[in-house]
Amino acid sequence: MSNARRRDGGEDPDFGSTDGKLVVSGLTKRFGGLTAVDHLSFAVTGGEILGFIGPNGAGKSTTFNCITGALEPTSGTVWYEGENVTRLAPHQMVKRGLARTYQSFRPLEDRPVIENVKLSLVPDKLLSLSGLRGETRSRARSVCELVGLADDLETMPDELPHAGVLRLELARALATDPEFLLIDEPFAGLAEQEVEELSALIRRLRDENGVTVVIVDHNMRGLLSLVDRVVVIRFGEHIAEGSPEEIRDDPVVKQAYLGGES
Repeated sequence: MSNARRRDGGEDPDFGSTDGKLVVSGLTKRFGGLTAVDHLSFAVTGGEILGFIGPNGAGKSTTFNCITGALEPTSGTVWYEGENVTRLAPHQMVKRGLARTYQSFRPLEDRPVIENVKLSLVPDKLLSLSGLRGETRSRARSVCELVGLADDLETMPDELPHAGVLRLELARALATDPEFLLIDEPFAGLAEQEVEELSALIRRLRDENGVTVVIVDHNMRGLLSLVDRVVVIRFGEHIAEGSPEEIRDDPVVKQAYLGGES
């Protein structure tokens, strides 16, 4: 018998603004007659690496978009650091220390790696002083070194291997100096060794830089080996949560994946 926790009868836990670094309460997003996220609630503790999983079409990316301000929820509340941020714009969320990566990342192909990262370091008002430009390049170099791109500063994005492009997307997010990072499908298309290397990097971000992380990925083996806790959704609804071991053995979670909905 699995110990993974779930709600019966559609009841949501009583989450409040101080129940986590990030709190999602009763989040709903409809597109016309389609409900992509259905009264979803969960909380993320500071310093946690949380896995956020579900089959294709479960509403994971839509949830990320609602949290970060790319989409406006139909209803529900998002709290970050105790503040109601439900309808803030993406740049306002970045200013508060919350950043994300994207599955469909398209770097600027006419600029090398370091220039792509520098763009994320540019403040609201463009700076033209040479000294500040030099500081920006130094900071961009440090971020590239952090994610393992130290030898690719002048490499063009289309010359990077797939794993390098994923590292570049992560570097662009880290260049905003986040305290909280949402990572969308970081292991897609990676070999096992590359998954292990990227997982080690994510752990270092949490352990050495204090970054709280939420990860979406379909590589269950890689994900469950990395995260502290897992929240599972299906058709936009919360169906289970628990430790990686509890989720791995949970029959409802197995059915959600083996059911084949897409």
